[in-house]
Amino acid sequence: MKLRASDLSKQASSADVIYNALRDAIIRGEIGEGGALRQDTIAQMFRVSRIPVREAMQRLEAQGLVVSERHKGAVVASLSVEQITEIFQFRALIEPIVIEMAVPLMTEKTLAEAQGHCDAFAAETDPLRWGDLNRAFHRVLYRDAGKPYFLSVVDKTNDLVERYVRLVLYFVQGMRHAVAEHQAILDACKERDAKGAAELTRRHIELASETLVDYLRTQKR
Repeated sequence: MKLRASDLSKQASSADVIYNALRDAIIRGEIGEGGALRQDTIAQMFRVSRIPVREAMQRLEAQGLVVSERHKGAVVASLSVEQITEIFQFRALIEPIVIEMAVPLMTEKTLAEAQGHCDAFAAETDPLRWGDLNRAFHRVLYRDAGKPYFLSVVDKTNDLVERYVRLVLYFVQGMRHAVAEHQAILDACKERDAKGAAELTRRHIELASETLVDYLRTQKR
């Protein structure tokens, strides 16, 4: 099991740290679908009792990243093609709204930061970094909307499909398309074209969904 473990025996927020370590490992795909999350093993890795581990598991289960299966215990949740499609449909509804609200409020600092993420994403050669840079780019563009609840929902929704987005970027040449689409979205933001940025964001999400679903269906044949 790949986890960034540390000695938490003297730390008060052990449940938070364990939760974050497990969440990161799941969304990065380091623990695959159906992967068992054994409380005893995790507790030993972090040198804590099972109590904070159980609390972390409950939070992950509430987010839909972990499920409890009979005879197996807690495992990493898997999503069907239909569930993935629905989540992307939701993203294509909410994220364009958020960026449309954000564009009129974007500062030059935000635009410069977004360009930095965009350039870093385009130049990155390590596939393991693509997902993080992709997420950072979108987060910056949504931030100035000033809608913390909207942003928390977007974050939680992206947690569910992050590992699948990585498949698009890596296996189906999605990286090349994403670079061009990111720059187009950012250019619309720089021009203060809120509706244009929203439409480009919607199409960006829909294309990623179509590409991912086609890939997953091909793999199941």
